[in-house]
Amino acid sequence: MAKILIVEDDSSLREALELTLMAEKHTVDTAADGSEADFKLKTFDYDLLILDWQLPDAEGVDICRNFRTRGGATPVLMLTGKSASLDKAQGLDSGADDYLTKPFDDIELKARIRALLRRPAAVNSNVLSCKNVTLDPATHVVCKDGEEVQLMPKEFQLLEFLMRHPDQVYSQETLLNKVWPTDSEATVEALRTVIKRLRKKIDPNSEIVCTIHGVGFVLKTT
Repeated sequence: MAKILIVEDDSSLREALELTLMAEKHTVDTAADGSEADFKLKTFDYDLLILDWQLPDAEGVDICRNFRTRGGATPVLMLTGKSASLDKAQGLDSGADDYLTKPFDDIELKARIRALLRRPAAVNSNVLSCKNVTLDPATHVVCKDGEEVQLMPKEFQLLEFLMRHPDQVYSQETLLNKVWPTDSEATVEALRTVIKRLRKKIDPNSEIVCTIHGVGFVLKTT
């Protein structure tokens, strides 16, 4: 199972890709334009980026190039209707690892994804830890006292965000924007429910994910 970001402005194709990858047991995030993709790439770690060439506010080659410039090493699969050799070369030169021309079928897509996921992704290799809890972004595994804990996607994403920003207090609204950036149904109650479930699984005494009354939440390392 991998954590994959799909950047595609065509809603029908984006939803089809999401369903295909979820059926393969991957965790999937999506973005519909370049600014949303850039935000998610700066906020979260992914095992694979599936990136459309033409977006409403940017070109995929520029997003890929900027991501590589910042040190991003996640494998990138570029999607495009362009088929000329020069276009393919431009995509690869921007830092993409592979190139898939539209239209394509699920069999080829899955094969290319499997090949890319077999490559090492240095950016995702650092295991995060806090007290007796560890989180590995590369394998999507969370352990408490050395024993694996099964987390739901939002629980994992929230914990990952907090572990990447330890000892910083975040308001409920900020956490909603960070972890539920495009979910119109996200509410403060949804956030509280995820925190409650997360604490039950890894932090029953609220010693790690702590509430600062009237302010927000913080992951404490001491």
